[in-house]
Amino acid sequence: MNTFSHSLPSNVSDIFNTFKTPADVQAYLDATPYSPEDRNRCPVTVIKDRLAHCLDGGLFAALGLRFLGYPPILIDLQSEAGLDDDHVLAVYQQDGLWGAVAKSNFNGLRLREPVFRSLRELAMSYFEDYFNIDGVKSLRYYTIPLDLQILDSKNWMADDSGADVIEKILKHRRKVSLIPKNVAQKLNRVDELSYQAGMLGVNHDGLYKPKI
Repeated sequence: MNTFSHSLPSNVSDIFNTFKTPADVQAYLDATPYSPEDRNRCPVTVIKDRLAHCLDGGLFAALGLRFLGYPPILIDLQSEAGLDDDHVLAVYQQDGLWGAVAKSNFNGLRLREPVFRSLRELAMSYFEDYFNIDGVKSLRYYTIPLDLQILDSKNWMADDSGADVIEKILKHRRKVSLIPKNVAQKLNRVDELSYQAGMLGVNHDGLYKPKI
């Protein structure tokens, strides 16, 4: 048994032990309805409620990757304050290249194959699909990686309060700029076909309402 899994109920460990690849973790999240609620769920609660938003999904994916032998690492994609919501990725390296697993209300913000040479390359692969309900391409930053192993004492795997702690850490974590501000001011809005594709099947109750 994995040494970190002793705090997990046996039925939860059984589910994670069925995953053979990161794509299996993604498939479980894809089959889990998107949660519009303003609350955070740890991986155990995600399984219990069968609901998840992007932070919940990121934590679940990080634990799934941990069962597969990868360190449980998160990065947070961010916009300018008030322009859009952030988006949490569980990231991993395979053969020196980065990939990601994620839960999103938008189709284009989920799995990435491990083909990216850097975290910046990985983050930028989300750029065209990262837009708000007004069609503004809103990705601006990504945070430096957070290895959740250092937060095991917060019981983030099995206690919702641990998920709350991680949310606060991510919001204040050092971030890396992806595009200059003068370039952001000149961006085109997302085209209608891409907008409709990205919005296909969204839970409208869970959409972020821009404040600027």
